[in-house]
Amino acid sequence: MTDLSSLTITSARAALDAGDLTSLALTEALLARIEHTEPSVKAFLTVTAETALAQARAADATRGAADNGPLHGIPLAIKDVICTEGVRTTCGSRILEDFVPPYNATVIERLNASGALMLGKLNCDEFAMGSSTEASAYQTTSNPWDLSRVPGGSSGGSAAAVAAGQALGTLGTDTGGSIRQPAALCGISGLKPTYGRVSRYGLIAYGSSLDQIGPMAWTAADLALMLQALAGHDPRDGTSADLPVPDYSAALSGDLRGLRVGVPSEYFVEGMEPGVEQATRTAIEVLRDLGAQIIPVSLPYTKYALPTYYIIAPAEASANLARFDGVRYGPREAGESMWDQIELTRGHRFGAEVRRRIMLGTYALSAGYYDAYYKRAQQVRTLIKRDFEQAFTQVDMLAAPTSPTIAFPIGQKTDDPLAMYLSDVCTLPINLAGVPGLVVPCGFSENLPVGLQLIGRPFDEATLLRAGDAYQRTTDWHTRRPTLG
Repeated sequence: MTDLSSLTITSARAALDAGDLTSLALTEALLARIEHTEPSVKAFLTVTAETALAQARAADATRGAADNGPLHGIPLAIKDVICTEGVRTTCGSRILEDFVPPYNATVIERLNASGALMLGKLNCDEFAMGSSTEASAYQTTSNPWDLSRVPGGSSGGSAAAVAAGQALGTLGTDTGGSIRQPAALCGISGLKPTYGRVSRYGLIAYGSSLDQIGPMAWTAADLALMLQALAGHDPRDGTSADLPVPDYSAALSGDLRGLRVGVPSEYFVEGMEPGVEQATRTAIEVLRDLGAQIIPVSLPYTKYALPTYYIIAPAEASANLARFDGVRYGPREAGESMWDQIELTRGHRFGAEVRRRIMLGTYALSAGYYDAYYKRAQQVRTLIKRDFEQAFTQVDMLAAPTSPTIAFPIGQKTDDPLAMYLSDVCTLPINLAGVPGLVVPCGFSENLPVGLQLIGRPFDEATLLRAGDAYQRTTDWHTRRPTLG
């Protein structure tokens, strides 16, 4: 009997449709896998076992109905920054440890409509601010490939849950690389859609002009099924794009002939580990072998992306997190006055990284500094966006590394914020430009996974998924599984 926890969404759906598998059996197997592996992986903050089993029974009872969605009976898990009605949503923070949303985010409504089941809520860096999931207020998630290493962040729980066989797919969020970097470090596939492609309604905001919800799973074909369920206009999100949603699975032709792939030299940064660079360049040659045309390109303003991001994102975080004061949300610390109470609550309940970014952002927005920092950063952001627009006049997509390193040891960078921020140097320009990015596993270095990053034109996720799927038809990196016992 196949190990059900090692199935992809695509293979599980085929077995369910053929009657070879029930959703209940699949869900029970994954819950058993969670129980077995969770003490060492620590990916989940909340497991909703009874809800998942009830949903599985309902899915089995309606299997074969004409209106079944693309994820009918498929067990998924959700990053704990996305609102789930009646299920605790903490953002990995003590300030929201008892928050139970009274409504579902749009993406949860759409997963429900597609027939997906929810296994629970996943650990993350507090308010999605981090690159290692060590900034969670509750626990540090481990990388299933090496439990002494980080899974990446901030969607580290989402990546680790897939890699550990605890869920067939997960939702993450990506503000500066938080889907793509952990996907690369955990050896799975992950997609950051174009800004505006997937509704942010019900996502607890970090950086409103940068945040995007996206799917994480083993394969590009799995991501296509998930994106099909998630994408589309939502009038409740003012930044949601009112554009038609293509059939992503139909785009997976396996054919890359004539595709022009740009390779930006600026992404092979100084200090990149040799094994990461070698795996990435080898993967690009596989794309060439599949018929793609490889073209060197330049994105000269890439070197300004890191400082630009770390002005804009903290500034938006400062504004977004002002609402968490112990009055409207979360537990409240006692104080002699209202201002004492707010200061004590925020000082005690926010972690060090969140406090750091709030202070950075408040400073950048303060009188006398706004023009020098925030306004100038927005101007540079425009130049970075134009770099991508210019590149896409020459090529159909870009191929680049995802992270300059493999998964690093837990604790190695916690006392060096700048070293931690550099983990996202290859991913955050994509958020500043608002374009889509896909990561697929492309090899190993020192027995740890490496991910290839594909970057596309706005709203052209279909081309990225086609390229990722074609690559995975030729390679077997996405079939490798860590050994957890």
